[in-house]
Amino acid sequence: MAVFKSEGDLVEAARKTREKFNFKKYDAFTPYPVHGLDDAMGLKRSWLPWVTFFAGLSGTLTALALEIWTSAVDWPINVGGKPFVSLPAFIPIVFELTVLFGGLATVGALFYVCGLPRLNPKILHPRITNDRFVLFVPCDDSNYNEIELAQFFKGFKAEEVSAVTQ
Repeated sequence: MAVFKSEGDLVEAARKTREKFNFKKYDAFTPYPVHGLDDAMGLKRSWLPWVTFFAGLSGTLTALALEIWTSAVDWPINVGGKPFVSLPAFIPIVFELTVLFGGLATVGALFYVCGLPRLNPKILHPRITNDRFVLFVPCDDSNYNEIELAQFFKGFKAEEVSAVTQ
C-alpha cells in the first residue's frame, strides 16, 4: 500500500505501476473522484450503464403494457370521449417505473459485482476518506515482489509505503 498526498502523484504511480508490473488486480482509494485514474490503471468501461439502460427499458415496457392492458383491454371505460390508449396520461407511471427498475437493477448489480455488503471491511489508512490517496496492490498476483514494489512507490513521492496484513 502506498499513500500519496496529491492526486497527480497517485495517477502517475498508477500509470507506471501498470506499465512496469502489469498487475491484473490492484486498486486506488481516493476521497473524491479523480479524472484519468481509470485510464492510468487500464480499467475497461463498466457494464453497469447497460444494466441500467435495459432495466429502465423493461420498466418502460412493463408500465406501458400494464396501462394499455388495464385501460383498453381488461376494463375499458369511455370517460368523456377520451381514447382508451392515451399516452400523455401514461407518462407519469412510465417515468416512475423506468426509474424504479433502472435504479433497483443498478444497485443489485453493483452489490453483486462488488461483493457487498462486507461486514468487516479492512481499513487500509485512517485518512483515505479525508485527504489522502492510496494505491493498493494485493499480494496474490504472480508479479508481486514486496521489496521491489516498495522501492518503486517511494520513487513517486509516496508519503508512506507499508505492507497490509490480513
